[in-house]
Amino acid sequence: MKSRSGGLPLKLVQTTPKWLLISAPIAMLTVLGGGGMSWWNSITAPPSTDPNAKSIQIQVKPGTSAQAIGQELEAKGAIKSQLAWKLWTSWQARQGKGSPQTGNYELSPSQSLPVVAKQILEGKVVQSGFLVKEGWNIKQMAESFEKQGLFKAADFIAATKEIPKDKFPWLPDGLPHLEGFLFPETYKVPADQITPKGIVTQMLKQFEQVALPEYQKAAATQKLSLLQWVSLASVVEKEAVIPIERSKIAGVFTTRLAKNMRLESDPTVEYGLGIKQTADRPLTFAEVKRPNPYNTYMNAGIPPGPIASPGIGSLKAVLNPDSTDLLFFVAKYDGTHVFSKTLSEHVAATNAIRQQRRFNQK
Repeated sequence: MKSRSGGLPLKLVQTTPKWLLISAPIAMLTVLGGGGMSWWNSITAPPSTDPNAKSIQIQVKPGTSAQAIGQELEAKGAIKSQLAWKLWTSWQARQGKGSPQTGNYELSPSQSLPVVAKQILEGKVVQSGFLVKEGWNIKQMAESFEKQGLFKAADFIAATKEIPKDKFPWLPDGLPHLEGFLFPETYKVPADQITPKGIVTQMLKQFEQVALPEYQKAAATQKLSLLQWVSLASVVEKEAVIPIERSKIAGVFTTRLAKNMRLESDPTVEYGLGIKQTADRPLTFAEVKRPNPYNTYMNAGIPPGPIASPGIGSLKAVLNPDSTDLLFFVAKYDGTHVFSKTLSEHVAATNAIRQQRRFNQK
């Protein structure tokens, strides 16, 4: 018996797999010939020929079907035909090239359907960048995020007070917040992860991948706990301006600790009081003598926690400090310091620097 399909036996038509007829454009085009190829090219062509056409934003939420995605893409003008979308994505799935990935996408109407589909199948979501500078504390990070319009500073600060020991069991016990463990870096994060908790997670992961292995490698010979290591490195980070001096400053602090001398670091006083000294407005004697847990002029040893996020350079410097008999240093206001062995040398250097600054200001 002949069928209505161009003479093919009815039994053959009935047993042909449905996926071959509805989800294999290459097979269809082979049958249809040049006309089929022309039709396929027309429905997969870019909706716009303007390379500067306004981009289109879509969000693929978990559980969204490929059909629903195709409908939204066609409605917003990112593709010409949701039928072509269905055919192409079905074919790609059968080739093992994945299925639509969740996330936020920025698409150009000047791109062809295969290009748009590739972006969504490979999960090339919109990335948002943000910078966390070495030496920033949580408050400075929060202010920066709010200034960029990402979220409120208070929301970020609240997120840093939640200690995710379940995800990061290496975090020290009893932390009041995550100061010091939010690794400074330039980040690229999927836009849907730009939340206070999402950013905190990204920075902890970076610490885990970059900083933690350095400590673990030195653990056998390291006398400092993880918390002490990060805390001391944060003080080095705030004191050192030029990289070449990090190990030298770490050496001074290590020597002072070995001699049971107080660290006497200005940044610890600033952190404890929530203030910032400048060259024209240095710390006062009263501020230095004001008790707070972080004041290393008043309290012996390493501060109870970090005062900022140290970079990898300062973290390594604390693990490998210079062996030195230097005990003091004073800033020259050009990024460098004058180092001294004795208190009298230190006082003389301090007075000389201040006198030179007053002379320069005349």
